[in-house]
Amino acid sequence: MLLQKIKDLAAAYSSENIAVRRHLHANPELSYEEYNTSRFLQEKLNSMGIPFEIKATTGIVAIIEGRNPNSRIIALRGDMDALPIDEENEVPYKSKNQGVMHACGHDVHTTVLLGAAKILNELKNEFEGTVKLIFQPGEERNPGGASYMIREGALDNPRPQGIIALHVHPGLDVGKLSFRKGRVMASADEIYMTIRSKGGHAAAPHLTADTILIASQLIVSLQQIISRNNNPLSPSVLSICSIEGGHTTNVIPSEVKLKGTFRAMDEEWRVKAHELITKQSIGLVEAMGAELDLKIDIGYPTVDNDPEFTEIAWQQAKVYMGGENVSETEIRMGAEDFGYYTQVIPGCFYRLGVRNEAKGIINNVHTPKFDIDERAIETGIGVMAWLGATVSNKL
Repeated sequence: MLLQKIKDLAAAYSSENIAVRRHLHANPELSYEEYNTSRFLQEKLNSMGIPFEIKATTGIVAIIEGRNPNSRIIALRGDMDALPIDEENEVPYKSKNQGVMHACGHDVHTTVLLGAAKILNELKNEFEGTVKLIFQPGEERNPGGASYMIREGALDNPRPQGIIALHVHPGLDVGKLSFRKGRVMASADEIYMTIRSKGGHAAAPHLTADTILIASQLIVSLQQIISRNNNPLSPSVLSICSIEGGHTTNVIPSEVKLKGTFRAMDEEWRVKAHELITKQSIGLVEAMGAELDLKIDIGYPTVDNDPEFTEIAWQQAKVYMGGENVSETEIRMGAEDFGYYTQVIPGCFYRLGVRNEAKGIINNVHTPKFDIDERAIETGIGVMAWLGATVSNKL
């Protein structure tokens, strides 16, 4: 029985796959710099006899053909890049690259896809169709590695009828999965502002525009765009996360830089908000006597899980895990460049539980202490292989 064979292989290769994850975790690379990671994966795929092509410099697209390879084509995707964070975990597999850490679990995602590839390749005579494996760079940095992979043909020759990916979920216990149909994650745009004046002495603020004060007023003012213009029933977030300006106590700086992010669940509101941010920022800064350089870097679209395709994957996950271990996930204001894939073909983006309170594994992604219960790797690999082998093409 295919189900039991996949479970048995996921268990048999558990130690091997944990070692892969630990290697990746200890050797993280930033977005679009995943050269060693890509070489490592290429060596693994070569050793399995799985053919592949290089896309977007460090990305990899591999193919596993089962019986009747043209009967169904499903893509599985894993992202490879890390974040510019100093790891604080004292573990044997702690990051060796100072200032770089797999703090979002992409080491797990890559391990899951590679482990699923090994199982699917061994069982390729026992399932119908073709499975396309997409190892993707640059998920954490605009414009998103998914956009490059799509542009370079990752979804062509052959074209998948659907694409599946997972993300670690530190709010969900190990041994659990969660799915959601429809819109599941927000769009994400980056905001860059530079406020300029001639600068001056702190004791004579009347002789210049106070860039620090203007920046402060602007940050507060921008919050009104959300609270007084957006429909409160439609989630949206505007956060200014960086202020750079000034270097001493008695000089009004000639330049202050702000950086932030804008998230939305509605594409029409997203466009309108960009207009409001631009109009309000320029008007306020100029009214206070300074100049403004403003850039809104358009980022990832919303992630929209195809309802029918996701329902199929959801039900198959229940077959593998048992219904009590599969729940509905929450809408999140986080963003994922997986949204680019869902604009082109049906997609399903689900969550893999990695939390274990008893072991103190409770920290969120994008933090220096993020880690996982490594039992999640066996679960993730088994489920991904099962979905790759069994999700129907009846969309």
